[in-house]
Amino acid sequence: MDVGRLISKRCREIDASGIRRVFELGAKLKDPINLSIGQPDFPVPEAVKRAAIEAISRNENGYTLTTGIPALRKRIAQELVEDVGWPSDAGEPGSAVGAIVSAGTSGALHLAMLALLSPGDEIIIPDPYFVAYPHMARICDGVPVFCDTYPDFRMTAARIEPLMTARTRAVLLNSPGNPSGVVMSQRECEEVLELCRSRGVVLISDEIYDRFCFADALTECRVGRAGRRCPSPARVAGAHECVLLIRGFGKTYGCTGWRMGYAAGPRRLIDEMTKMQQYSFVCAPAPLQHGCLATFDCDMTPFVESYARKRDEVMRRLAPLTEVVRPGGAFYAFVQIPARLQMTGRQFCDAAIERDLLLIPGEVFSRRDSHFRLSFATSDGTLQRGLDVLTSMMHRA
Repeated sequence: MDVGRLISKRCREIDASGIRRVFELGAKLKDPINLSIGQPDFPVPEAVKRAAIEAISRNENGYTLTTGIPALRKRIAQELVEDVGWPSDAGEPGSAVGAIVSAGTSGALHLAMLALLSPGDEIIIPDPYFVAYPHMARICDGVPVFCDTYPDFRMTAARIEPLMTARTRAVLLNSPGNPSGVVMSQRECEEVLELCRSRGVVLISDEIYDRFCFADALTECRVGRAGRRCPSPARVAGAHECVLLIRGFGKTYGCTGWRMGYAAGPRRLIDEMTKMQQYSFVCAPAPLQHGCLATFDCDMTPFVESYARKRDEVMRRLAPLTEVVRPGGAFYAFVQIPARLQMTGRQFCDAAIERDLLLIPGEVFSRRDSHFRLSFATSDGTLQRGLDVLTSMMHRA
């Protein structure tokens, strides 16, 4: 049987991730220098692991409410009060603010697009972008509209406004950004929010790296009980009426494989996302929801500071050789390939693989292919080996 002829148009129009291509090439290497993967290299905190293990032992292994276990939703609501000043009854019946525990931040983003996008509706996303953004929109029959943020990778209101049309349903802001690590200023966040509010569209704020904000990035970073937090449009008065705030646990606490995140925002939107979750993911993993309860008492500042030092080393080694926008958070650098090399991102990354170095070409994250993404979420030794290869490649005449 020719199964191929049965495959949907939706699937045929979406290519496999370029990141997967790099992984497949890297699998052929005996001892690769892996600066490609966006995954923390520190272990899950012991208290968090214990909480999940104890939940399994207590037989907390069945379905939960679609929106998540009450204890975790209550703790998320408390976090919203403490960090962004939202109403304290978030997620409660009758509240203007809804909250849902999701299967990772990607799960929350997918639910949001299912709830907001009808065929032909538009969502404005940054370019460069997290690899899944445009494909998520297309899967939902929506249209991704790309906001060019080169060369500084800041998705400002001035860049967004000309892209808005009658079909615009949402703007997707990602700060700190992947692949750039750029952190928007609080003023920039507020201007984007005011633009969205004036046009009657939802601002989706993807803050998966919200706790990975480096001390020297901005003086406006907020330092709370559990570490430094990045600027956010959610901190504007009344933001809960038009901002969908999406955050996660995987990157911050090293549990990416748990697939745990949450979303909070306008009640009507969360209600529709809940309906979509009911008929797709059903609920987030039950015992891991209990594990995530323990994360709110974990201070990850030492790990964030160690990544800031790695960032400094990347800048020290590469900034004299090419253009690198200084990352203010997350654990990536989006590095421009020197023009003198006359290479695309794919060509440069393929050449790096020949030297056992794994990077991700810019074309995976952008309509351009002039950069590559480097992840410094790795050991100091591995990072130094990778930077040695890169500096050697960039010194070519």
